[in-house]
Amino acid sequence: MDGATPQAAAVLDALRERGMTLAVAESLTGGALSAALVAVPGASDALNGAVVAYATPLKASVLGVDSDVLARRGPVDPEVARQMALGARSALAVEGRIADAGVATTGVAGPTPQGGQPVGTVHIGVSVGDRSLSRAFLFSGDRAAIRAATVEASLVFLLEVIAGLEPARDAPVHDGGE
Repeated sequence: MDGATPQAAAVLDALRERGMTLAVAESLTGGALSAALVAVPGASDALNGAVVAYATPLKASVLGVDSDVLARRGPVDPEVARQMALGARSALAVEGRIADAGVATTGVAGPTPQGGQPVGTVHIGVSVGDRSLSRAFLFSGDRAAIRAATVEASLVFLLEVIAGLEPARDAPVHDGGE
């Protein structure tokens, strides 16, 4: 996951073309998503920064995720991912300007289940403009494979939303609400 990927380059190109900035919030990917983005030359044109909120309380205190949602549902949840993406935009504001887009990852990379969620359960949140969505995944493989799949899926989902495309029909999307 060290090198630049075509998906990361495509995301940054799409952001640059639109004059947009990006904020990243990561949990299970532990910085791998932001590393994929910064591997692309010129990433600083669009990437504001990233927060690795690995500990659940940081999702509330740094990213503004509703603590009641965290208490009721736990950190591996579609609404948590959605709120993380939205919260990253404010948490990583530059000179008072919130980021135009946010992407977030939360899930269970293993080796054991967490909070009743099986290994491979992943929720990715994307927030662009007034749209904040999340998509659920169940990846297989070891810890490294799950994390790598999450990075790739995050970039693809983010690019879809930035480009204004409708999410794939076979991919369930959560757009907020309780």
